[in-house]
Amino acid sequence: MKSLAAIAVLLICGATSAANAKGCIKGAVVGGVAGHYAGHHGVLGAAAGCLYGRHHAKEQQEQERQRQQQSQVNGQGKL
Repeated sequence: MKSLAAIAVLLICGATSAANAKGCIKGAVVGGVAGHYAGHHGVLGAAAGCLYGRHHAKEQQEQERQRQQQSQVNGQGKL
């Protein structure tokens, strides 16, 4: 069961962008450890951590994209 869940997490990570994959892996590690210590639910914690990590990485990527667009607009206005 645990190996099936681990394979599912890896497949989800592999089917997403690099930022989302990094977020998934980091979140899965943290969530797995936290879930393990919170009642031996490491797999559930890893899955939840993966989802949260992907969400957080996507938000950061969007903020970076907006900063780049804003700097391009500001840079063009000064010419």
